[in-house]
Amino acid sequence: MPNRLNARPSLGRKASLVATLALLASPALAADKVTFQLDWLPGGDKAPIYVCIDQGFCKDAGLEVEIAPGRGSTDAISRLAAGSADIGVSDIGALMAARALEKVGVTAVMSVFNKGPHAFYTVKGSGFEAVSDVKAKKIATSPFTSSNVYLPLVLKDAGIAEDEVTVIKAEPGALGPMLMTGQVDGIVAWMTDETRYTNQGKEAGKEIQALPWSAAGLNLYSAALIANDGFLKDRPDVARRFVAAFRKSVEFTHENPEAAAKSVQNIVAELGTEDVQGSVNDAMKLVFNEVTEKDGFGVFEPGRLAETWARVAAAQGIDPASYDAESTVTREMIASK
Repeated sequence: MPNRLNARPSLGRKASLVATLALLASPALAADKVTFQLDWLPGGDKAPIYVCIDQGFCKDAGLEVEIAPGRGSTDAISRLAAGSADIGVSDIGALMAARALEKVGVTAVMSVFNKGPHAFYTVKGSGFEAVSDVKAKKIATSPFTSSNVYLPLVLKDAGIAEDEVTVIKAEPGALGPMLMTGQVDGIVAWMTDETRYTNQGKEAGKEIQALPWSAAGLNLYSAALIANDGFLKDRPDVARRFVAAFRKSVEFTHENPEAAAKSVQNIVAELGTEDVQGSVNDAMKLVFNEVTEKDGFGVFEPGRLAETWARVAAAQGIDPASYDAESTVTREMIASK
């Protein structure tokens, strides 16, 4: 008669079997959730965050990322300060002003645009061929763009009084048609939209040119990766992993613009292919350029950071000595990449 006691598994074997089955039945370790705050609507200029998700860089870093749309830099900063988002993108000048005036708990962790995107767009051959030609011209701009803050400085640099230029406000979607139909001499828009306006000009039989304000002396940082201070303090490992994944996504976007544009459309299907592709290419010129070659990618060079604050303070009527520009940023996240 067989020994039934010997036929039964030992207690040690049973425990091992139960543990193995439990491990196989349990889901993989949950990814850390991160809410990313945009400073505006989705588009090709925001490609890196979509690349991070679609190309798997965020997943590889153990992150599950949700994207929240925004309505300008001030809105993005407010949402991050309130803790409704963890990390996002915003104009660093707006962040400097918010920290100087309201002491918001948001810090910049990485530079994205190391050149300002602000520009005039004009019709080539119209007599408006340089920033200094804006005198006595009629200009249209969006009510929401941060470019409006810097326009008085650009005019002052050119020796032009504000009352020597007619500025009218219009919805962003109306700016291109107003320029193409001759309702205005020029428009204020970002260099991230150069392809879009150039294509609109071709359809209207006109050659459109961009006159970047950076070429006229407005040297400053612009879009930056910014984060809630509580997020940086309480979840530093998650923050570091996100910044590293985002850096990889920016580099991928630069090296693979077509694939990056496809990643945007995979997540935001209603966006048009041509506009997305063009905006990706236009935006990357503000990330990788002569400033990047000199200072490096993603860094905050102290001199340029100080100049950015000097410009912001002048534009906002703030005493520049009342705030230390260096307190806006932390270099720890990119130093530990």
